[in-house]
Parts: sequence; structure tokens; C-alpha cells
Amino acid sequence: MKIFAIDSSGQAAGCAILEDDALVAEFHLLSGKAALRKTHSQSLVPMMEEMREVTGTDLSTIDAIAVTSGPGSFTGLRIGAATAKGLAFSLQKPIIAVPTLQALAENLHGVKGLICPVMDARRSQVYTALYKEENGKKKEVGDMRTIAVEELTEDLNARKEEVLFVGDAVPVYAEALREKLTVPFSFAPAHLLMQRASSVAFCAMQQYLEEGEACFTKGEDFKPFYLRRSQAERETGIHID
Repeated sequence: MKIFAIDSSGQAAGCAILEDDALVAEFHLLSGKAALRKTHSQSLVPMMEEMREVTGTDLSTIDAIAVTSGPGSFTGLRIGAATAKGLAFSLQKPIIAVPTLQALAENLHGVKGLICPVMDARRSQVYTALYKEENGKKKEVGDMRTIAVEELTEDLNARKEEVLFVGDAVPVYAEALREKLTVPFSFAPAHLLMQRASSVAFCAMQQYLEEGEACFTKGEDFKPFYLRRSQAERETGIHID
């Protein structure tokens, strides 16, 4: 099973090739505070092409395209979705949709307490979920949601378990987390903090091993999910598909 994975759901963008249980290659770029539309739309496809050339990969030999399905940046998710759908159409390959928060949790291994991926949703809110590692696999123990940072810390304090945070909201809200949390906690190191296409690929492979082709989505049917409406939708009241 060969998976071509892409991610542009947040500040980082990247692509990776996974063949069975071996990571063939990964390209990763952190855009910082640059405009996601310009940065990711200009960098993602060239990264993919360079990775293909460096590895000598014939894209017709891949079996599926993995892509983060959300939540995340509205613009970033749409860039990733459009890229994945274009590949799926041109290669006639299926898509495996991977929740962004699950892929973030997959960055970390050997964690005894809770894994809490957090992505900055602006206005002192985060996209988040909770995971626990059992037999090397991440099990979701808290639903994906958009929540105020203060509410999140109250929830975690009530659970009375150690927490490891990962995601682009960590540097944004680190001080608030330090002030409000009463349970033991830590932050993922910088090289594991952001979304990685390799983690998307491994999550997709796990889906395939557990579900077979039932995890496949046709390119024309794939749509990202956002957990909340975009700023434009909130301001105009018009739904943007």
C-alpha cells in the first residue's frame, strides 16, 4: 500500500510518501504568519513535484491520497482539498480523509496521560480534542470541538490527568495555559508541534488496515469540515460550501 499524503490545514504545509510501514520521503515548510492563501498555494504543489522527482516516484503507482479533512484554516483546508481532489481526478485514485487533530496527536508516542491537540481558532478559542494512547494507537476520549481556552483549562483540571499539548495554538496560548491549569502539563517540542504530512500518512494507513477500502472517498465527494463558520459567513450570513 503506497500513500501520498498532503497537509495545508495550518501554518505548516507538507507532503509525504508512505509505502507500507516505511516513510519514503517528507517535505515540510512552516509559513509563520505569512498569508496562507499565497504561501501554501505557491509552495505545496512545487514541494510535491520536487519530492516526486527526488524519490523517482511514478504517481500512477500510488494507491491513495491522504489529506487532512479539518478542522483548521479555512483557506488552508481548501487549498489542501483542491490539491487532493485534483490528484484524485487525474490519477483516478481514492482519497483517505484524516481529521487534522488526530494527525496532530499522531506526532506523539509513548504518552501516558492525555494528548490535547490545539489549533488556534482566533478570538481566544481553539479547535481541540482529547486522545489517549492504548497499545500504540490513539483513542479519542473527547469530541472535536471549538472551545474557549478558559473552558478548556476548566475541563482539563476537572479530569485530573496529566496533559501534553501539541499544535499551533501552543505558542499563542502558552501563558494562559500556565496560569489556568492545575494539573501537570507539558508542551510538545518544536519539531513535533505542528501538523506533519507523515503523521497524516500513518493515520491514513491505520484507517486502511482497520477498514480496508471502506475508508476510501471519491475525489468528487470529498469535502473538508470546519467545526464553525468562516469569518465571511459569520459576517454576511451567507453559507460558503
